Amino acid sequence: MDHDRAGLQVHDRLSTKKLPGQTELIEGGISGLNLLCFLENAATVVFVDNISGFTDPGGVVVLTQDQIKTASHSLHYGHDAGLAYLLALMPRVCEMPLPRNIFLVGLEGQCSEETIDHAATLALSIIESKI
Repeated sequence: MDHDRAGLQVHDRLSTKKLPGQTELIEGGISGLNLLCFLENAATVVFVDNISGFTDPGGVVVLTQDQIKTASHSLHYGHDAGLAYLLALMPRVCEMPLPRNIFLVGLEGQCSEETIDHAATLALSIIESKI
């Protein structure tokens, strides 16, 4: 499976599940800073995206907000600025309460159907544990 579509595949899996109340499922694609409005007033945010260099190819890892921020050595603006840039900018531009919990379910390299299912299950279990 194309690793660039792994996050979308997880989104599709989650869209067929019964999600806990007040859970909003958003396909962010390449929305970048446009995602900021969805982060305000959210208690917990779980991002799902492709990663590189965190685990073996085909693996899944869960990173906390601090781990996401420290994983990026340079914060810059541009098409490839990424999640760390979004999180660094968030407290500077958002006026509403910010999320208490932010996680990234990261998928490394090419992903099998089983890996996509595992990532969806991990994301759902994080959401359920933080309600």
